[in-house]
Amino acid sequence: MPGAQVGAARPLSARQWWARAAFAAAIAAVVLPLAVAGLRGLLALLIAGAGGVALTVAGVYWSLINRGALRAVSAALAILSPIVVVLLFMRERQLWVMLICGALLAVAQVCARRALRDDRAQWPVPEFPAAPAQHPFLVMNPRSGGGKVLLFDLPRKARELGAEVALLAGPDPIDVAALARRAVQRGADLLGVAGGDGTQASVAAVAAEYRLPFLVIGAGTRNHFARDLGLDTKNPATGLAALRDGVEIRVDLGTINGRTFVNNASFGVYAEVVRSPQYRDDKTGTVLRMLPDLLGHGCGSGLRARVGNVAVDGPQAVLVSNGPYATGDLAGLGRRARLDAGLLGVVTVTVASTRQAVGLLRRAHDRGLVRLTATEVVVDADAAEIPVGVDGESLRLETPVRCAISPGALRVRVPRTRPGTRVAPPTLNWARLRELAGRST
Repeated sequence: MPGAQVGAARPLSARQWWARAAFAAAIAAVVLPLAVAGLRGLLALLIAGAGGVALTVAGVYWSLINRGALRAVSAALAILSPIVVVLLFMRERQLWVMLICGALLAVAQVCARRALRDDRAQWPVPEFPAAPAQHPFLVMNPRSGGGKVLLFDLPRKARELGAEVALLAGPDPIDVAALARRAVQRGADLLGVAGGDGTQASVAAVAAEYRLPFLVIGAGTRNHFARDLGLDTKNPATGLAALRDGVEIRVDLGTINGRTFVNNASFGVYAEVVRSPQYRDDKTGTVLRMLPDLLGHGCGSGLRARVGNVAVDGPQAVLVSNGPYATGDLAGLGRRARLDAGLLGVVTVTVASTRQAVGLLRRAHDRGLVRLTATEVVVDADAAEIPVGVDGESLRLETPVRCAISPGALRVRVPRTRPGTRVAPPTLNWARLRELAGRST
């Protein structure tokens, strides 16, 4: 018993010291300029730094909602603002102070995240033993991911392992769900996809319907689903090892008006951009050309989202994901640490003014950014149909659009040995950090 008590105390003590180190570094970042420049100097430095950040964000926002000369001037403001701040610090011979303070704040952030890290987020997803598939059926798209299917010789390697392979060749679209159902009728006991997330979602829906294991091969462009499953996306051929030496994990699936998605469904600005015929050939140019009309003054989205008991009116973008995304980045589009949480992740963004654009930096809920989780999300609009991007594919769906989560709906077959998922850093919470720092062991 004494040994168990000591073992239980060590993680708590470690987190306490990381929290204290975070506060020490943060306090040092404030004391240093105060000691060097005095109170007035410190206030001047803070005002200059905050003003530079605000002008940079405002410049970026104005460059997105305008065209022509106004866009050029706004872009120049975004670029020149931080340069001017650095020059002001150099003129006052305070650049070294700024650099050291920046380093101290970076150390504080690292220590804070170590203290706040939730060990439960690192618990491995439960694995279940899996017998080798006898009649696996794989759908492969040679055009996905710049031709990874042929580059890594996936069809030949899969056939050598006993799999039936269907290549999506030809200019005409193919109903991959119907293709998978016919394979099940012929006796397939595993379904898999080497292709984009949209194709994976279609076949995954069939696998979930028949309770068959599903194999993911990361041969797409972004491979969001494969990465969050912990698969090796640099060498997609390694995913084929699951056919002979694999284990099963159970993950959730999202549904949108009855249609399955494995990653996310997007409404508003992004859905409108993806719907453009020019988007796939010129993504950057299409975004820059369309955003002024989508974000400009007087351009209301008309969207209304209800997330559980919370209502959000007029967001310009809504992202509903199969599992919450990490919150360490501004857009919330990092990684999903787990796909078995039984929850939808929801991010809504409203940037109808410069004030809200600047507020996004603070992740201020009352200034444009809302993050929530729920088991059901309803998105409505004034129109009878709205564009929706579902796993990167553009659709038009009848309103109200209903998103739901199906916990543990998909049996995913993965290699026994794989890189694993990257644990997302925790959200900084200084109140929680203060509690940890003051707690005694």
